[in-house]
Amino acid sequence: MTLCGGGQVPLATRDNQSLGEVVSHERQLRALVEVLDCINCHTDLQELFHDLAARLRQPVFFDAFYVSLHDPVRDVMRISIIETTSPVTLPVGLEIAKDDSASWMVWHTQQILLLDDLDQETRFPVATRIYRESGIRRVCLFPLTTAGRKLGAVAFARKQDLRYEESELRLLENATAEMALALDNHLRSQEVVSYEKQLQQERDRGLLLLEITNALVRNRELEELFTAISTSLRRIMRHEYAALVLLEEDSSLRLCAVDFPGGSGLLHPDLRFAKEGSLAGRAFKSGNPVLISHLQAKEYPGEVARMLVAEGLKSACCLPLVSRQRTLGVLTVASRMEGAFSVEDTDLLSQIANQVAIAVDNALAFREIAELKEKLAEENSYLEDEIRTTFNFDEIIGESTGLKAALEQVQTVAPTDAAVLILGETGTGKELIARAIHRHSRRSEHPLIKINCSAIPTGLLESELFGHEKGAFTGAIAQKIGRLELAHKGTIFLDEVGDIPLELQPKLLRALQESEFERLGSSRTIRVDVRLVAATNRDLAQMVAENQFRSDLYYRLRVFPILVPPLRERKADVPPLVNYFTRKYARQMGKKIKRIPQPAMDALCNWHWPGNIRELENFIERTVILSPGPVLNVPVEELKEPAKASPEGEGTLESTERDYILRILKESGGVISGPQGAAARLGLKRTTLQGKMRKLGISRRDVLGDTRGTVPDLAPGAQPIFPPDSGERER
Repeated sequence: MTLCGGGQVPLATRDNQSLGEVVSHERQLRALVEVLDCINCHTDLQELFHDLAARLRQPVFFDAFYVSLHDPVRDVMRISIIETTSPVTLPVGLEIAKDDSASWMVWHTQQILLLDDLDQETRFPVATRIYRESGIRRVCLFPLTTAGRKLGAVAFARKQDLRYEESELRLLENATAEMALALDNHLRSQEVVSYEKQLQQERDRGLLLLEITNALVRNRELEELFTAISTSLRRIMRHEYAALVLLEEDSSLRLCAVDFPGGSGLLHPDLRFAKEGSLAGRAFKSGNPVLISHLQAKEYPGEVARMLVAEGLKSACCLPLVSRQRTLGVLTVASRMEGAFSVEDTDLLSQIANQVAIAVDNALAFREIAELKEKLAEENSYLEDEIRTTFNFDEIIGESTGLKAALEQVQTVAPTDAAVLILGETGTGKELIARAIHRHSRRSEHPLIKINCSAIPTGLLESELFGHEKGAFTGAIAQKIGRLELAHKGTIFLDEVGDIPLELQPKLLRALQESEFERLGSSRTIRVDVRLVAATNRDLAQMVAENQFRSDLYYRLRVFPILVPPLRERKADVPPLVNYFTRKYARQMGKKIKRIPQPAMDALCNWHWPGNIRELENFIERTVILSPGPVLNVPVEELKEPAKASPEGEGTLESTERDYILRILKESGGVISGPQGAAARLGLKRTTLQGKMRKLGISRRDVLGDTRGTVPDLAPGAQPIFPPDSGERER
């Protein structure tokens, strides 16, 4: 050791110096032992360095103690631990680039660095500025290194202008080596824990994906599938709200399924909303996940976003459901915690969304196939029924002026989509006119669906028109597609539209006006494109005046009215019709009828035919049955006017019709329905005949005489005019 002033040192001085070195060495050894004891006593890193700083300040004075660790990914030094006796401007977590960091140089060179004069230091402008702002004058830095890796650097700083002695540096160097070992053990232990946690998360997420896959296999219904997915997801990812959003035909979005146990009911299945201004809409349009850490209604002005905020949800993650290059909808999860979802959560949800998209695509395809299958079955059943009930005309037969006028109207309106109301008496061929309109329209390749509003009980008419879901009412054991839905892109023919119940008319009007409706028991709106053709033998205008029919529905139906004249006003059409029906039934019965006597044809032309073409057809069928040879044997006596005049005036049409109906009723023994009943002989429907009887004042006494007499035996399926105990109530 070189001493100032030269010469030899006195013996006493040398002894005192040796004694001081021994004492200093013992103090350092004692300090190192305490450092080792301290390291062995602590498992928490922060508490360890706090205790170490307190123990090292006894042999070596310093004001602040900094531990900086190297980030190998970004190649920066990050301050991880600070122990100080007074406030400093160095925050934990501060990152300093390597060009401005003295710690990075120490880590890189693995050499001790002394900064004895910060006022003159120019190598590390950022670090020295921060030191000066904290009032620090001198700093010594040591590398934190083990045999396995370089961890970082530790800095001891003084606010006093006091140099570090060599013995202090040796002590700090030795202590730093022990710190490095303790820090390395702690970091490796953290890495092991983190790795185990990561393995556990991966295992849990793998199990979740497996559960979801199993759920996809087990469940075809979207609602059941989504409930299973949300239940499994909640076990590993905290969320209070989950929803499955699907795209509708009108390009809006619909909440198909919602799992929100703590919700107030604002967000519910079948809620529709626009893409604009919604989280789901943003994810749908972009095709990428949308992660919201702090949900605010002002950023998303849509209705659903406001509902989410109103329910207390503060963060959300929306995943688009993409399958076969098309976006089907959005999977949304939300939490009442801010920042509840991490990037790793988004990655997991993206994997789930990919699986859900395939399942949704399959479920929608399965539902579409099932509905098409049911629709085809309904159409097949309907067509079979039509084959049994439709008119057996190959074409409209007739050359009269009135019929030609009606057909000209058909030709005019058929190419349009306008609603048509066909008016005329029963049996005039209104359904044939409706079929002609459909056949000459642009919808001819699609079905013409007919529904007879008078033939279906009032309680079932709504179901027939709009369909119903399974369980919608007692006896609804399966889903049913309504006639309006079957007529999509085609024509719906409402026969006897005047018999629609008053309470059902508003729903029908809405379906016709808006082209949409809901099945019974469902809130899902179905949109259809149908053309309306209606027919009636009733005076709808009079019914409107008597509040028996809604005026708005009447005007919706009566866009283009067509009047089909009765057969009594089409005398010229009787001969071709007679010839047609004669050939038809003769061919069916294997007979060869070659001639119709002129007197018989004249009688047929002069009869007023109250049942119109239907009555004529039934009459000719009976005549063919009664004709044994090649000449049509027409019972002309049935077509003669009764000799008795009516009270209203002899020879009037109403009186003639009353007498004729009364005669047929008497001949049938008071039986209305059935193959031998009066309605069949007259070519009328049972309900039409009963209506005419009420209108003409025909009572039981008129038909059977004394009401105290016995009622004739009825054929199977037949129905009398009035029940036996009705007495004279009809009078």
